[in-house]
Amino acid sequence: MNQLNPISGGPMTWGDFKSTLEQNPDLHLQFQYEEGKFVDSSYHITEIKQAPIVSVDCGGVMNSWTEIIVQLWEPSVKEVDRSMKVGKALKIVNLVEKTLPLDSDATVKIEFGNSKFDTRQMYPGEFVADGETFTVNLVPDFTQCKALTRNQSCGTSSAEASCCAPAPVKQELELVASEAACCELGSRCC
Repeated sequence: MNQLNPISGGPMTWGDFKSTLEQNPDLHLQFQYEEGKFVDSSYHITEIKQAPIVSVDCGGVMNSWTEIIVQLWEPSVKEVDRSMKVGKALKIVNLVEKTLPLDSDATVKIEFGNSKFDTRQMYPGEFVADGETFTVNLVPDFTQCKALTRNQSCGTSSAEASCCAPAPVKQELELVASEAACCELGSRCC
């Protein structure tokens, strides 16, 4: 097996993903979503989405980025024995880009699910060319605390008080009853 361009330390851009596909147009394109589990060869690329994301993290900092999401779908009845060639996938990409110019610096994700695998978005991890097949090994998306990655806390003055630190012990309130009822009929306190 010939391993090509594994992700090292971060998500892949759309430009790098497309360029890697363009280098292998005659190979059959497969996606491995778990070890030894592949998207069925009858899959369709149902849509390609460009999603601008704007968020404010727990440290109060605004963040923005763009994601390109390639959605795969398995038909309920197997249609073919071999997956589409990379060249056919690129024709779909080119059709999309005639209407929607895709940001080459955007993060690329592959969206997939079936009856045995909950739909999720995953990153292209490594690419493997083996004989007539070009396999994209998918890796799970992950969550992170952006404030902590900047060595800051979550909108507070110290890291101990951040949302990612252990929660402080809450004091329980004690209700104290007075001898006289506070809400007597006609007292207008209630």
